[in-house]
Amino acid sequence: MKKIILPLLILALAGTVYAQDEAIFSHYNITPILINPAVAGFNNAHQIQFNARAQWTGFPDAPMTLGVMYNGPVGNTFGLGIGLRSETAAQLNRLRGQLNFAFRFPFSDNFKFGVGFTAEFQQIQLDNAFRNSNFYQEGDQIVENAVNGQREFDANLGFWGEWNERTYVGLAFANLVGARLDEIVTNTSNESPFQYYLLTAGHRIQVNDFFGLEPSILIRQVRNSPFQIDFNLKASFLDDDQLVAGISYRSLKTFGVLLGTKVSKIQLFYTYDVSFQQFQQFNAGSHEVTVAVNFERKKKVGYNQPTNN
Repeated sequence: MKKIILPLLILALAGTVYAQDEAIFSHYNITPILINPAVAGFNNAHQIQFNARAQWTGFPDAPMTLGVMYNGPVGNTFGLGIGLRSETAAQLNRLRGQLNFAFRFPFSDNFKFGVGFTAEFQQIQLDNAFRNSNFYQEGDQIVENAVNGQREFDANLGFWGEWNERTYVGLAFANLVGARLDEIVTNTSNESPFQYYLLTAGHRIQVNDFFGLEPSILIRQVRNSPFQIDFNLKASFLDDDQLVAGISYRSLKTFGVLLGTKVSKIQLFYTYDVSFQQFQQFNAGSHEVTVAVNFERKKKVGYNQPTNN
């Protein structure tokens, strides 16, 4: 019986970690580099951001995600990003390293366009302490392989466009390598390598000098995760978006509230999510915090850049 239960348990834990993929951080509508590599350096500023998300707080061994990322311009047309993310769920851990490359094309003062690529390395590993559980039998190869770690490479491709620094559309194709490996293992060749994607669009409405609104939407289909649509509405107050508030609703029956502020070069954002599904009664919701530090790059004459990331 242990031989049957153990593989099922490991697969369940792996599914939990895998399901927290490209859009696990809900602050993608604040810093879209989280889901689209084409945004690297797009706003002609250097940015370092720290992200933390505690999923389903109060539930034993609930998922926790920590990340740090840099992105910024290199010259007038090239952007670079580098990030590290740690994800844990129960006794399963995943470490992800990302390297983003992006090219920016300022076709005119009103239209900017970017293309980006992400190379990613992942290591998924079962905690060594699992050997002390009741499910483990000495010499069990499944556990030994999981403790030693599973290593994978993956890649993402992204496109990003902005009109008049107000309307934006982004499309990212995720899991390009992982999707291809799935086809090889399952002997299926009729599926497109671009079957996993994240499509986002939004528009910034400046009501007056004091107040602005930004509705946006995200359509997401990524590997090992259910199809999802997010509807977001963000409001900005005071000059230079010093105060930010927003709400989000996901088709997976999750509702989130966003609060944020900007002090000099530092931005701080916090989101609290609750679910309308039955599992909500077993946890206290999810918390997410993002701290971003921005360093403006001196603009060169004749090259006008968008002002929002």
